[in-house]
Amino acid sequence: MKDRVILHVDMDGFFAAVESLYHLEVRGKPMAVAGDPRTRRGIILAKNQLAKRAGVKTAEPIREALRKCPGLILLPPHHGLYAEYCERANEIYGRFTDLVEPAGIDESYLDITHAPKLTGGGGEVADEIRETVRSELGVTVSVGVSFCKVFAKMGSDLNKPDGTSVITRANYRAVLYPLPVGAMLYVGRATEKAMAAMGVETVGQLAALDEAVLTARLGRHGALLHRYANGLDDEPVVRAEDREDVKSVGNGMTFRRDLTSREDISLGLLALSESVARRLRKCHKRCYGVQVAIKDPELKVIDRQARLDKPTNLARTIHKTALDIVGRSWKPGKPIRLLTVTAINLTDESDGGQLSLFEDPAADMRQEALERSLDDLRRRYGKSVIKPASMLKNDLGIGE
Repeated sequence: MKDRVILHVDMDGFFAAVESLYHLEVRGKPMAVAGDPRTRRGIILAKNQLAKRAGVKTAEPIREALRKCPGLILLPPHHGLYAEYCERANEIYGRFTDLVEPAGIDESYLDITHAPKLTGGGGEVADEIRETVRSELGVTVSVGVSFCKVFAKMGSDLNKPDGTSVITRANYRAVLYPLPVGAMLYVGRATEKAMAAMGVETVGQLAALDEAVLTARLGRHGALLHRYANGLDDEPVVRAEDREDVKSVGNGMTFRRDLTSREDISLGLLALSESVARRLRKCHKRCYGVQVAIKDPELKVIDRQARLDKPTNLARTIHKTALDIVGRSWKPGKPIRLLTVTAINLTDESDGGQLSLFEDPAADMRQEALERSLDDLRRRYGKSVIKPASMLKNDLGIGE
């Protein structure tokens, strides 16, 4: 059976690259896009190559970046502009194949197995895509080419910026196995720490480890990582319009100890609400309702829900609504074993709902821009790269 030819196209320093097109004064100078440059608070969202060479890192506090690079120019993000460039990039990819799967605002998977322009292993098509994007959009992309999505994704990180990496069945062990295990897709900081405790430091050591050992330590996630490290990934590239329509998005958790205080409950709901909101944004949905399931230590469950006046994909709004539901439905101090938060009555993210006379739409837009920036950081660097201070060192098992 013929191997698939999968491309992962990743825009280089995307936010910073787009901003440079509109701020000619920053060319040749270290620059970064940051959460709130005016107050020097927040974190670095993207940086150009000069800032990178100065040691500036994505997701680090602005004050730390300025300490490393005192001349660093800070610009605020413009997510609407980035979305426009993402759409234009995907239009370019669509000229090469109709199988294009956006995987984020700055990356896409392409299946070019049966593309008319495919004459070799895919490297030529990747190079042509890079040249076209550079010429038409003024930004650069890096491309990984492989027989599966996971290895294509890893390949796009190997030759940045503006490079192509081809990973085949003949060379994937030589190319990928010497890499640190943190370079493996879906290995975040917590998983990397667990790997280190097992003596696993490289992707090759992960691949060689007994799958049963990984499963015993990390559950299904460990088994999945073992398959991926061995190139056993047959996940297809799915066009956005072919994805199954999502009816609801939920997440639940049984806590390490029973929740009894309002602070406990709020913390548990916050973690679940952030997960639900992130998944809503990933599938381009908003919700008109929030449902909460509550289970006590005797395993009795109640479900309650509330309707929203306008649809949302914000963790802040989902959390507040869920907390109100529990406050109305549960006796204070009565222990809770499990909570589930579900976004219901979904609609497309283009549905902004009907504004009231007293609403400030700009505030929601700013909050959504912030949460989308955090989505991007967690997707790139793991879910634990940034979290609310309230989740640090809790004894409920949240965030581990």
